[in-house]
Amino acid sequence: MAMNVGPADDSGEDQMNSSINTTPLVDVMLVLLIIFLITIPVVTQTIKLELPKERNLPTQTKPENIVLAVNRDGEVHWGMQRLADAEELVARLKTEAVKDPQPEVHIRGDMEVRYESVGRVIVACQRAGILKVGFITEPPPGGVTR
Repeated sequence: MAMNVGPADDSGEDQMNSSINTTPLVDVMLVLLIIFLITIPVVTQTIKLELPKERNLPTQTKPENIVLAVNRDGEVHWGMQRLADAEELVARLKTEAVKDPQPEVHIRGDMEVRYESVGRVIVACQRAGILKVGFITEPPPGGVTR
């Protein structure tokens, strides 16, 4: 704690101490440091998983592949034809699922579409028994930087 003990000025009053007392600041910082040291090990404990690695493979366009597009309004298009509802999508996918070899489904989703709309297409593929579903994305600008 700082204290200025000096002679009084000519009027007999003590001079005002203009220095900043940093003791409370240091106390608060030490308390925060202790809290962070205690909570960091709790945050870093997670379940050990092996996450999939990033792959950037060019799309192999085959005539038997099914391209489904989901626009920003959530409407599903099979090629250029708009599908009325999810049941029509499931019915058409079921007829494709029995073919040998089974075609792949490629989903093209608009950047601003809700995840729910793309999720419905994935559920429809699952209900129809489609085994391979992929997503079509734009390559990053400038290509791969590896």
